[in-house]
Amino acid sequence: MAKSVMTVIRGGRVLDIKGHQAPKADILIKGDTILEIGRAGLAAPDHATVIDADGRLLHPGLVNGHTHSHGNLAKGMVDGVTLELLLTAGPYMSGARTLEDKYLSSLIGAAEMVLKGCTAAYDLAAEFPMPTAEGLAAIGQAYADIGMRATLAPMVADTSFFEAIPGLMERLSPSLQREVERYRQAPYKASVGQMKKALQGWKLGAKGVQLAVAPTIPHHCSRQFLQACLKLSKDYGTGLHSHVAESKVQVIAGYQLFGTSLAAYMDSLGLVGPDFTVAHGVWLDGDDMKLLADRGASVSHNPGSNMLLGNGLADMRGMLEAGINVGIGTDGASCSDNQNMYENMRLASMVSKVQGPDRQNWITTEEVLHAATAGSARALGLGDRIGKLEPGYKADIVFLDLRHVNWIPVNDPTNQIVHTEDGSAVHSVMIGGRMVVEDRRLLTVDLAQVARQAEASRDRLASGRGPAKALYDRLEKVVGTFCPGLAKQPLHIDRYGGSHHSHDHARCSSQPLRR
Repeated sequence: MAKSVMTVIRGGRVLDIKGHQAPKADILIKGDTILEIGRAGLAAPDHATVIDADGRLLHPGLVNGHTHSHGNLAKGMVDGVTLELLLTAGPYMSGARTLEDKYLSSLIGAAEMVLKGCTAAYDLAAEFPMPTAEGLAAIGQAYADIGMRATLAPMVADTSFFEAIPGLMERLSPSLQREVERYRQAPYKASVGQMKKALQGWKLGAKGVQLAVAPTIPHHCSRQFLQACLKLSKDYGTGLHSHVAESKVQVIAGYQLFGTSLAAYMDSLGLVGPDFTVAHGVWLDGDDMKLLADRGASVSHNPGSNMLLGNGLADMRGMLEAGINVGIGTDGASCSDNQNMYENMRLASMVSKVQGPDRQNWITTEEVLHAATAGSARALGLGDRIGKLEPGYKADIVFLDLRHVNWIPVNDPTNQIVHTEDGSAVHSVMIGGRMVVEDRRLLTVDLAQVARQAEASRDRLASGRGPAKALYDRLEKVVGTFCPGLAKQPLHIDRYGGSHHSHDHARCSSQPLRR
């Protein structure tokens, strides 16, 4: 019987998040799992592979709590758009993708993430008009080829964006109404059939890629579809992930359609529980936060995307105080333009501080770093396996170069990872005991070849994009005025239907920055 592969990392400084220090320590790894962390000179078998980590700071692999792999071929395509305009632009930005495009887009994002210290991600991947078992297999294979972990959730809906926002379809001219009919989502039973097929035949679990279910936005899914998603999740033991209260428009739509908040509506159908993750949650109110905490749910805080799309500044302090598990994510590259978890940690810290001078409400670097590792790991359903450098956890380790200018000098490693590091000091990345990045070079995929394939894909997609872009230009004139107008309405309706308060904790351009 072959011996288990043993590795010992010697001479590195291992991050102690809570202690704000990084003492020298050795790490002994058996196979893909940390066996022991001890003082320099830790005993190791003679046959163990030795990795010299002198001059390196070792921290747990960052975990991206929310992204979209389909966005990587669309990075940088838009600026100055709201969430609702981004959804309108979907066919223009991400349409007409081949199976190869889906694989390539996922590959690009995974490559960027690992090169920037991220070892796992919750990916809500979109296919139109519905997910396919073949498409999900291709997207998942890209993560496996990079060597990165992923919880892959097909992002599904059976109601179009224009039907989901009350009054919007009626604002479109008859000709525009006919045009958008071409982009109708598949009937929910067809989407459920494809997801079930993917779940039944999934072969990438052993390579660190698992499936989940993502009804994209509650009011973009019929009640029957949400219930079917819940059944799939229960039958196959998967997570559930949905965009909830991302924009004020969504909150208003939820009250108009259901007479309650979106979180409360999903809870009424049984979806909110320990396996449920809210994406964004910018406009969650206090009752929503208590509900999510009581059910053991998670929120992925995506500060970069929230600001870029004008959705507001989420109340991470309120979430933590309520008892919610909070992770941090980048969102997709089509609306956040990079997949840099270091940047989003820094933004998460800054966003809490810009909301007022009450320092007790500010998020600490310790809390941010915990959210970007253990918090996101729990949201992915991997909280007992990744997100910490401790015995029994997978050996997902980032090696930062302490000779890089970011780390001259080393004063407080917890503060500096959050406020100073930008990904440029990432020297090496180990995932499951295997080096995926070494000396700033991706070992698993030829990036030069990926770049050539991406350019060819971009040229081909651009050549066929004209009609979809022309339609977007016409729709933008309506959506770009109707939805901001809707968002200017005060939120004076509570979940019981009576007059109540404006949800001042969620910040946007239509409200002052105050608590």
